[in-house]
Amino acid sequence: MEFAVRRTGRSPRAGRSLAFALGCVAVLTLGVVLTRTVENPYIFFAGYVVIQYVAVATGWNVLGGYAGYINFGPTAFYGVGVYVAAFLVKATGAPLPVTIAAAGATGALLGLAMGWMTLRVQGVYFAIATIALVVMAETVVHNIDYLGGASGLALMPPQAPAWAGGQPQFMLMVMLGIAVAFVALARWIEISAMGRGLRALKASEVAAECAGVPTFRLKLIACAVSGAMLAIAGAPYVYYASFIEPGTAFSLALSLNAIAMPLIGGKRSWVGPVLGALLLATVQQAASVTISSELNILVVGVVLILFVAVAPDGIVGIVEKLTRRRGA
Repeated sequence: MEFAVRRTGRSPRAGRSLAFALGCVAVLTLGVVLTRTVENPYIFFAGYVVIQYVAVATGWNVLGGYAGYINFGPTAFYGVGVYVAAFLVKATGAPLPVTIAAAGATGALLGLAMGWMTLRVQGVYFAIATIALVVMAETVVHNIDYLGGASGLALMPPQAPAWAGGQPQFMLMVMLGIAVAFVALARWIEISAMGRGLRALKASEVAAECAGVPTFRLKLIACAVSGAMLAIAGAPYVYYASFIEPGTAFSLALSLNAIAMPLIGGKRSWVGPVLGALLLATVQQAASVTISSELNILVVGVVLILFVAVAPDGIVGIVEKLTRRRGA
């Protein structure tokens, strides 16, 4: 086997990376095909929400899953991303790439600030601090009349390019590109030295420090990366909805979903948030159409309780256990 690896010049990790890259290309290609073949606009509106949750869950998992610091305030970053984009569109008519970049930079700075002030505490104290961040961010937005305050803000964002086939199709492709990029980043973090360091501090921060792992710096980086990803996920919402309000941008449902989806899919791997988001968000969208949109939070709560009680390692953990049993 060693001879074969040296002869071909390709390691198992290189093979997995190639397969992952081909999978990303296949997903993007499928998205393009769907925008050209499907005519029902609801498919794109619902698909945007599902894919958005893939991006949000993946962004949350960088800090909450890899580092083990449970963030109860993902909507603080998501909402900041929404309102940064709204401000730029209203003030300058900025194009989508500019609003995404600005939202990401703002989210990263907010993540650094939050990390610097709160990462010296752990457990419930850190969780309380992240909840307080949501309250503060929403309160600030409520008191900015230029952004609509509590009443909300209606905007006329730039139209989608002619080649996109329409605004819903364009927004689906934008969010799909963001989600694929986030998953690729999460996978890189997982297999990199940063990922190994985060796993070490999650297992035992004291032991990791004794081994020379720069734990505080790694936590700050994780906060910045997670904050930037969550804010970027919120930036396109202005182009998707054309109307924003604090209650939606900083919603409890989004926070609950962002936490539940990685827990259901599995926090230890980049695959877990993707599986959890696809499963839960699809069920929620189906329930909204067939039964009632009010059942979304109930669905999340019931499914989360079941997984926490029966499969605390999520779907990925179940698959790993089944694989070990078959191997035995």
